[in-house]
Amino acid sequence: MTTTPVTIIGAGLGGLTLARVLHVHGIASTVYESDPSAAARTQGGQLDIHEEDGQRALADAGLTDEFHAIIHEGADAARVLDENGELLLDAPGDSLARPEVLRGDLRQILLDSLPDGTVQWGRKVTGVRSLGEGRHELSFADGSTVTTGLLVGADGAWSRVRPLLSDARPEYVGTTFVETYLHDVDVRHPATAAAVGPGALYVLTPGKGITAHREAGDVLHTYVQLNRSAEWFAEIDFADADAARARIATEYEGWAPHLTALITEGETAPVARMIHTLPDGHRWDRVPGVTLLGDAAHLMPPSGDGANLAMFDGAELGKAIAAHPGDVEAALTAYEEAMFPRSAAFYEDAREILDLCLGDNAPNGFLDFFNGAPEASEAPETPEAP
Repeated sequence: MTTTPVTIIGAGLGGLTLARVLHVHGIASTVYESDPSAAARTQGGQLDIHEEDGQRALADAGLTDEFHAIIHEGADAARVLDENGELLLDAPGDSLARPEVLRGDLRQILLDSLPDGTVQWGRKVTGVRSLGEGRHELSFADGSTVTTGLLVGADGAWSRVRPLLSDARPEYVGTTFVETYLHDVDVRHPATAAAVGPGALYVLTPGKGITAHREAGDVLHTYVQLNRSAEWFAEIDFADADAARARIATEYEGWAPHLTALITEGETAPVARMIHTLPDGHRWDRVPGVTLLGDAAHLMPPSGDGANLAMFDGAELGKAIAAHPGDVEAALTAYEEAMFPRSAAFYEDAREILDLCLGDNAPNGFLDFFNGAPEASEAPETPEAP
């Protein structure tokens, strides 16, 4: 059995930001991640990193220069088309307040900033139990165990740590994003590439839409959005990529071919990402020795805020631990008292943005929102790979 002082479950952006801020303050931590390596799976698409939270977290982590080096210039541009391909809005990228970066690149600069051995790969948590007095034991798939005096669940929507604190479980909101990619688009798919432009594309109608983003290397990363029941999606055999693409495409019959090409010409197997949420304003009573951050704490529909909130949670928790040496409970109390109201304020916004994109008034409500708020030019955040 191994004993560690600060144990973080999950090597996503929030958990790694926490580990990095602790390292900046001279505090050791161990991050346990079920993936066998950093490159084991894709990390999702582009993120706009907000000045007020994500960029502040990176500054606390001492990584502002590294962050600036991975910015995808011009990717904050946005276009809205109707289903016939007619232009409804064209907003050029003109601000560095919320620049775009690839999630994988951002994760890599965090990984590179940590001492060797901080992240333990291939360590899948299979059980967590309280030992009393703020200590917890973790069991892993390889049969090993770890005890810790400070446990942080940064392990996403289906957190194994959350049940120590809360009975809440994520609920499906009735929307699924189907993820597809096109490569070498300027040569192989010029009409589609031109429609998307240099940044984000939105084609939104009541109950269904297509959102795409140009990524570095002439890649179009698409989320095909549908309001359908879980049972409806269960009938699609996603193991048969061609059949799945064809079935999804039937929902967009009559749309412009250069738009539906984002579905039918997809060059990777389509992946259905069902959108779940925790109850609005999710919170818990203080439990000694354990807390949550990011989606484990406040999962909500994608709205452009999730990654930023996770990193900010990690930075704030790291600073709270550093500010209360030897007093875990004071640190966790200070962190949670600030985190609960901060995250609660975003739930309503997340639901509103989903409704603006796919509700009965789409795309008019989205256009009004976009035109009425300069900061609204960000893309609703794409869901992280589970």
